Amino acid sequence: MAYQRAPTVVGVPNFNAVEDAAALRAAMKGFGTDEQAIIDILTTRSNMQRQAISQAFTREYGRDLIEDLKSELGGHFEDVIVALMTPPEEYLCQELHRCMEGMGTDEDTLVEILCTRTKPEIAAIVDTYERLYDRPLAEHMCSETSGDFRRLLTLIVVSGAKGARADEAPADPERARELAQELYDAGEAKWGTDEEVFNRILAHESFAQLRQIFEEYKNIAGRTVEQAIKAEIDGELKDALSAIVECVEDAAGWFARRLRRAVQGAGTDDRALVRILATRAEVDLDNVKLEYEKLFDKTLQSDISVRKRVWLHLYGGSKLHIKKKWAKHVKEVKFLIFFFLFPL
Repeated sequence: MAYQRAPTVVGVPNFNAVEDAAALRAAMKGFGTDEQAIIDILTTRSNMQRQAISQAFTREYGRDLIEDLKSELGGHFEDVIVALMTPPEEYLCQELHRCMEGMGTDEDTLVEILCTRTKPEIAAIVDTYERLYDRPLAEHMCSETSGDFRRLLTLIVVSGAKGARADEAPADPERARELAQELYDAGEAKWGTDEEVFNRILAHESFAQLRQIFEEYKNIAGRTVEQAIKAEIDGELKDALSAIVECVEDAAGWFARRLRRAVQGAGTDDRALVRILATRAEVDLDNVKLEYEKLFDKTLQSDISVRKRVWLHLYGGSKLHIKKKWAKHVKEVKFLIFFFLFPL
């Protein structure tokens, strides 16, 4: 059964970009900043509506809305606002570029972005990346990764750009049986593992086709392809292939576990929280929050520390009346309160 996406943010009816632009201008004009007004507007609009507000702001006032917001805000609060104001594909490209620049490469972010997206989403990212950085994404990625992990990501990017992962196409049962047999022969049925076969099939086939392939694999092998990957493959490649399998079968579960890792441990991965909640809110965040509670027997709210409380409204929590004392907290707390204000 195809994954039915349920967002938590869908925009507002009777939307008026000029009125919103005027309200934001008033919130930032003069002494002090009305952060509550910024929160109330930007957390209830869809990304498309935010882009219309930005255009209206420039047209009406001759100013760049994002630059004005940056000048008024700071810390993680600014990071969240900028993420929301950026078109999704541009924001993801910025995150990809960041994770490959400087010393070392953030492989977790590469996996999170590239191994969980559909063909149209990958195609948009590939086109946008080259426009933003005047460099093909595949070329940059190849210079920062290696081995079978690099080959898999390259196949995903190249095949996505060419339309190989056509998610709209129906599954072909006969082809699914053939490819499931290929996977079995490349792994469990032989000594050693032919990673190239796993890479080719998981990178090229549509989500619908992969779903059928995985069902056929269980019939052949008596266990899931995910179990086979974890038994036969290790390292970054295992994580990447597992992400594809999990997102084909249960995308909400994969992102719930990713969020769990982000909020557990000695420190919180604020960047991952911003990225996942900001980019999945209009996609399937309602699915993710339900799966989180089912997997961990607690809500995401309860797993986020007091300084992270901003997330609850993006997460789809109830309306939070923020007390005046919160206004005295540091920016890192405000960016969390901000997310409490996302509507159901």
